[in-house]
Amino acid sequence: MRVFRGPRRARERRAARISGAPRPPVAVRALLGALPGLAAVAALFLCANGVERAADADAAPAASAGDRYAAPRPDIVPRSVWLGGAARAQPAPRYDDRVVAVFVHHTDTPNGYDCADVPSILRGVYQGQTGARDWDDIGYNFVVDRCGTIYEGRAGGIDRPVTGAHTQGFNHRTTGIAALGTYTAGVPVPDELTDAIAAVAAWKLGETGTDPHAKVALVSSNGLSRYAAGATATLPAVAGHDDGYATSCPGAALTARLADIRDTAARLQGRA
Repeated sequence: MRVFRGPRRARERRAARISGAPRPPVAVRALLGALPGLAAVAALFLCANGVERAADADAAPAASAGDRYAAPRPDIVPRSVWLGGAARAQPAPRYDDRVVAVFVHHTDTPNGYDCADVPSILRGVYQGQTGARDWDDIGYNFVVDRCGTIYEGRAGGIDRPVTGAHTQGFNHRTTGIAALGTYTAGVPVPDELTDAIAAVAAWKLGETGTDPHAKVALVSSNGLSRYAAGATATLPAVAGHDDGYATSCPGAALTARLADIRDTAARLQGRA
């Protein structure tokens, strides 16, 4: 008995062409059976295309908290501009995995400076910390002057979570931002300075989706802090130096402005 194989191969080829395509729902297949030739093919294409688009939408990753609350990076003067050839030999920078808090400081230096003189003042701070104190680098990650200019402090890259040397016991997963000057009780604190601190805080905390108004858990690495080594402390995401260490820094006047700094940082992150 003669067997005709041509139609079977054609059926196999048709099956192979559509084997990877999404299978339409039962109701759609029933409708296709009632449609003539080309109309059925067109309907099948539209159905498959719609299923693929829905699958693509389902596969798209949801925006992370860091993406949602990312704040723009402010303008920052690189350390090469203010430090130049005064840099000392030092070990390679150290890094953490992320930044979840910032500590605000003051440098305890004179206030009545001309902002054009800040590079030389910063060199003096650097030389004091790496010379008399024998630190490997300036301790602060960033320094802000009274005119609102932001300077890169510690080496390692402003976009990276550089481990600083600014808050005894709490240098990990934090950034240190120092106000250039002395902001004890009764000293005026310029809005330009607090706005610049807020801009750095919003940017660094925004990378991890951290709310500037939040409290965060930090593990003390040193018993000389306010907390025993290994203890978990719950501290403000935008904290004063004295929150982690027994000190008068960042000064009573600047401490009183921390609430304003948190509010401005939250607005820069797009929070209500």
